[in-house]
Amino acid sequence: MLQVHSIETLGTHEGPGIRLVVFMQGCNFRCLYCHNPDTRPHKGGKQMKSEEILNMLEKSRPYFKNIGGLTVSGGESLLQRQELADLFTKAKKAGFNTTLDTNGSILDEDSKKLLEVTDLVLLDVKHIDPVWHMKVTNASNEPVLQFAKYLENIGKPMWLRYVLVPGYTNQQEFLEKWGAYFKNYQNIKRVEILPFHKYGFYKYKELGIENPLEDCPVPTQEQIKEAENIFKKYFKSVYIR
Repeated sequence: MLQVHSIETLGTHEGPGIRLVVFMQGCNFRCLYCHNPDTRPHKGGKQMKSEEILNMLEKSRPYFKNIGGLTVSGGESLLQRQELADLFTKAKKAGFNTTLDTNGSILDEDSKKLLEVTDLVLLDVKHIDPVWHMKVTNASNEPVLQFAKYLENIGKPMWLRYVLVPGYTNQQEFLEKWGAYFKNYQNIKRVEILPFHKYGFYKYKELGIENPLEDCPVPTQEQIKEAENIFKKYFKSVYIR
């Protein structure tokens, strides 16, 4: 059974074309800028069978054209990698594109089996510097970089994603290092900059938990443009989300 937090129909940002986006319950990172803290606990959400999601996919098929399909996001998708491998296998058999949105923190045999039935990976590399990555996520970036390297080795198409947070992830030095680190990866199809926002911050008050970035400003257009210009030195396709 899949532990699902929520489902978005007709999504347009989580992969190519129009998508059915399934947000999984549970996350192993504690990102300071998380706008969905309600997805963190491993318990909660709704239990669903693969067949229920496949039925929703079938109803949405007319909207997908040739490039849309199924995206699974988080929380963190890899925490339910065995169950998702079953879902993706059935979805691909039915002719749907499969996309995995992940922080790339788990690379084991079950993850590799899931990747075999994944068409595209949206990989969130939160920070290139290990110290700052730990500050931002309370987790190491070493497994993430290993995951990215594995994707390159097997030629799995991926979109790299980067959340731009003033004072935390917008340091010019590390933006340059992030770009330089990935510049020779042949499997990167695009890079997306996701400017920090506060749309989900009301959830912290509802949950009664501290919001560490409550007073953090959103990035200015100049800061966003600076990051874009840096990444464009290393990648052909850079988009602002």
